[in-house]
Amino acid sequence: MMIEHLHELLDFLRAAEQLKNTLRSGRTSQGRPESAAEHTWRLCLMALLFEDAYPGIDHHRLLKLCIVHDLGEALYGDIPAILQDPAVDKTPDERLHLLELLAPLPETQQRALLALWDEYNAATTPEARLAKAFDKLETLLQHTQGRNVDGFDYAFNLDYGRRYTDLDPLTQALRAVIDVETQRRADASSAT
Repeated sequence: MMIEHLHELLDFLRAAEQLKNTLRSGRTSQGRPESAAEHTWRLCLMALLFEDAYPGIDHHRLLKLCIVHDLGEALYGDIPAILQDPAVDKTPDERLHLLELLAPLPETQQRALLALWDEYNAATTPEARLAKAFDKLETLLQHTQGRNVDGFDYAFNLDYGRRYTDLDPLTQALRAVIDVETQRRADASSAT
């Protein structure tokens, strides 16, 4: 019964709060660093907003995947995509970090959350592929509206995550609209 595990659940929620303090490379429209929790919130909002466009998707599952996708970053932070070594898979480390974060939870909840996180990372289900596409699109959108630091590499974003955003006509169309602003910012950045 859930009431028997209230202390463990609260311990996990306290640890997961660190996602609010985990900063990403992008900035908000006011210029402050965006947190991973803020990114996750708008990712979930995006999934909700486009629900009608995907009648064959289990939207409850999609939201779950979006909610847990960055939990592994709560304890040790985010590595911006532009700084990642393509030859090094960060997934094993993030999975270990997630296991550490999940440790206070009862085993059944640990397994359930870990299974969702693994599903997202494997991107083998339609829900996981759509979560990945929306994750990339939300990041790109934030980079086009954020007041980013001088020298921010907008050109990197023109190819970032394309294997996911090319999922279907809607995500391709969203990407095309966002890419126009990304290109504008890249051009402006290189002109200075």
